[in-house]
Amino acid sequence: MTRDIASFLPLPPRDYLVLFSLTDGERHGYGIVKDVEALTEGLVTLDPSNLYRSIKRLIDDGLVAESSQRSTTAGAEERRRYYSITSFGKDVVAAEAERFSQLADAARSRRLIPGG
Repeated sequence: MTRDIASFLPLPPRDYLVLFSLTDGERHGYGIVKDVEALTEGLVTLDPSNLYRSIKRLIDDGLVAESSQRSTTAGAEERRRYYSITSFGKDVVAAEAERFSQLADAARSRRLIPGG
């Protein structure tokens, strides 16, 4: 079954950030929250309930998968669920990043943001 990447665009900002975070490797929910905070220099803080709602939708859409791998560290790490981006999820987030790039180029051409 061929899936249409364009049907997922534009991605909701939260979904984009979750997918973008997972392009660097699998993470648990709190790891995604901390990575998004770092990526956005603190401008975006993901609320856990909204995060897990997004993750569930991304799993249902085949963009994210729950990993069967668990940390070997004892304690809370054993209870954490880890998530990874699927190949199709990578294609979707890459298409969205390209769309953002085109929008940024258009904004530069109208001198709304600095750049070439």
